[in-house]
Amino acid sequence: MTDGVYVGNAGKDAALDRGWLLGHFKDPADPRHSEALEIKWGVHPRGDERAHWVTGEERTALQVLVSGRFRVEFPGRSVVLAEQGDYVVWGRGVDHSWYAEEESVVLTVRWPSVPGYAVVGQDDSGARPAGH
Repeated sequence: MTDGVYVGNAGKDAALDRGWLLGHFKDPADPRHSEALEIKWGVHPRGDERAHWVTGEERTALQVLVSGRFRVEFPGRSVVLAEQGDYVVWGRGVDHSWYAEEESVVLTVRWPSVPGYAVVGQDDSGARPAGH
């Protein structure tokens, strides 16, 4: 990694950091460090769901279905990603949650990479801890 190039496998690397492959949380010397955006390889068993709704979102997000069937919930609207390549994008201030209707693999890109977003014990964070 001394040449500024990182080569890996999303499935293997994702297991090391709750699915996140790129973002502010990587070591600054790591080519995967970025304050501009975050990328996650999310592997979700059937029935997996977000513990809490994300409210007060400060980032824009893109979720792309790689495999499975994955539902993203918004106030008053559900979006089902059912075919490989289906995706949804939402912006700042859009509350959301999600549910894996089938075992699913979802690629998530969020920007910017904002420190301080975490739900303790939750795989796909997005909510700010209490008091933040």
